[in-house]
Amino acid sequence: MYLKYVKSFFDFITAFIGLIIVSPLFIVITMLLFILNSGKPFYFQNRPGYREKIFKIIKFKTMNDKRNKAGELLPDFERTTSVGKFIRKTSIDEIPQLINVFLGDMSLVGPRPLLPEYLSLYNDNQKRRHHVKPGITGWAQINGRNSILWTKKFEHDVWYVDNVTMLLDLKILVVTIKKVLIPQGINATEKYTMEEFNGKN
Repeated sequence: MYLKYVKSFFDFITAFIGLIIVSPLFIVITMLLFILNSGKPFYFQNRPGYREKIFKIIKFKTMNDKRNKAGELLPDFERTTSVGKFIRKTSIDEIPQLINVFLGDMSLVGPRPLLPEYLSLYNDNQKRRHHVKPGITGWAQINGRNSILWTKKFEHDVWYVDNVTMLLDLKILVVTIKKVLIPQGINATEKYTMEEFNGKN
């Protein structure tokens, strides 16, 4: 009952109200990144959602597109601007995903949507993370985020799928807010993102 009806309704209403509340900050950050990132304040990327349906995730763009002489993108830590570091540290870069929640592609709470390239690397149990909508935050995010191994992250994701309740979602949201105020586990390495999943790590 909760997963099929209440959760989706709660997501829609909360995302709508949330977008209204953060709209002043949303506009300011968008204008600032528009200037710093050569007219590109947002980052769009294909991600698999519920039942592996592909959608475009929306985030604030925290890295520029600077390249070396060979035309290759510079390392993440060199492309991340000072403003970008602050936005990532405070998790402000996740705010645009409220639009994804409002549109029904995502939930406030659920396994984080990863890259489509990983779909063929999952084992049968790991694939079950797609039996619910992906979330802005989730059980894995409050239990290590980028600082834990992929295998442990997937264990957390599948555990959530098997145990999702309204009480658990509320707990995850409360703990997430606390972790935003006291950031932990944001950067696994100097790349500012977690290492790529190869099917074994």
